[in-house]
Amino acid sequence: MASFTAASGQTPPPDAVHPRDSAPESPTSVTRLNETIRGFVANWGAVWVEGEITAWNLRGGHVFGRLKDASADAMISFRLWSSTLQRLPDDLKVGDRVVACVKSDYFVKSGDFTFTVSSMRRTGLGDQLERLERLRSQLRGEGLFDPSRKRRLPFLPQVIGLITGERSDAEKDVHRNAELRWPGVRFRTIHAAVQGDRCVPETIAALGTLDADPDVDVIIIARGGGDPQTLLGFSDERLVRAVAAATTPVVSAIGHENDHPLLDDVADLRASTPTDAAKRVVPDVAEQRALVAQLRSRARSRLTQRLSHDVAQLEQLRTRPVLRTPETMLTTRAHELWTLTARGRDRVTRAIEAGERVTAQLRASLRALSPGATLARGYAIAHLDGGVIVRTATQAPAGAGVVVTVAEGSFAAVSDGPVAESDA
Repeated sequence: MASFTAASGQTPPPDAVHPRDSAPESPTSVTRLNETIRGFVANWGAVWVEGEITAWNLRGGHVFGRLKDASADAMISFRLWSSTLQRLPDDLKVGDRVVACVKSDYFVKSGDFTFTVSSMRRTGLGDQLERLERLRSQLRGEGLFDPSRKRRLPFLPQVIGLITGERSDAEKDVHRNAELRWPGVRFRTIHAAVQGDRCVPETIAALGTLDADPDVDVIIIARGGGDPQTLLGFSDERLVRAVAAATTPVVSAIGHENDHPLLDDVADLRASTPTDAAKRVVPDVAEQRALVAQLRSRARSRLTQRLSHDVAQLEQLRTRPVLRTPETMLTTRAHELWTLTARGRDRVTRAIEAGERVTAQLRASLRALSPGATLARGYAIAHLDGGVIVRTATQAPAGAGVVVTVAEGSFAAVSDGPVAESDA
C-alpha cells in the first residue's frame, strides 16, 4: 500500500483510512466503516438470551421477529432461516417466552444490525400474554363474550361511526371500500390514538360520543394491525367493558388474522381488517341490484306461470257443454218451467172447481135449513114486544101485541087469547 503523509499534501483515498485514523482531511469511507463494525461485531460470538416474542412474521420461509425484555422496554430484532426453523417447535408464536441462541450480524451494504437465531426453545408464556389470558378468562366467565348478547348489525346503516387514527390507512380503507359498495353511505369519524398511553382514554371518549348520537347506527373501531405490543390498548379492561356497555353495535377491525386483542371477543362483530369491516357493515349496491333483479325475474316468472295456469283452467271450463252453448241450459230450464207452470195451473183449476162444488153443496144445505125458506113455504114467526118468539099459545094472552114475520116483511097483530083445539 502506498504511504501518504501530510507533508506531501495528498489526501489518502477513503478506503485506505482506518476509522480510528479518520479526520476531516482524511475521512474514511462508509464501506470501510461498515466493514470495521462487522469485524467488531463478529468477535462477539453467539450468546444465549431470554425474552418474550412480540413479533413473528413469516416471509419466504424465513421468520423475522422481535424479542422483548420482560422487565424493561428493550428489544432486539432477529431472523430465523428456514433451515433453522425446521428444527424448532411448530407452535412458537407471539407471546411465548423463549431462550434463544443468537449471533449478531451487521450488513455492510445496508448498515442494518440484527441477530441470527440458531436455536430457540420455549420457557413459558410471556407476562403480558399470561395477564391477558387471565383477563380473558375472567371476562368470559362474566358472560361478556357470549354470542347471545351480541347485537345484529343493521342491514343498511344511515350513518357509520368510525374511530381510528388520524390520516391512517385504516380510515382510507374503510371509507374507500364502503363508498365503493354503497356510494350514499355517510360517516361520522372521530380520530383517536391507536397505540400508547392515549389510546384507551381517547377511544373510550370517542365511543361514548358516537354511542350517544342517535343518528349513528353502527360503530367501527379500526387499526391497521401491528405487533402485540402496540395492540395492548385494545385489550385494556376499561375499553373492553365500555364496548360491552355500548347500546350501538360495535365492529372490531383492529388487525390481521393472527392478531387477537380482547376487543375482538367483546365486539358484536370481529372483522379481520378495516377493509373487511367496510365490506361486512355496508351491503354491495351491485349485489343488491342483482338480487332485486333476480327477485323481479322470479316474481315475473311465478306470475306468468299463474296466469298461464288460470288461462288454461278457464279454457278448460269454456270447453264444457254448459259454457260452450249456455242457451241450451236456458231452453231446458224454460221447458221445465213451462211444464211446472201448466201443472200448477191445472192443479189450481181443479182445486177451485172442487171448492166451488163444495160451496154449492153447503149453500144448498144452508138454504134448506134457513128460516127464510120455511117462511117462504107460508109459515110465520110471532114475536112479543120484547122480541121473545112465541112458542106456546099461553105466551100471547088476549090483548097481547105481537109482531108477525112472514116471508116478505112483518106486521103487527093483537092476540085474542088461546084458541081451543075444537075451535081451531
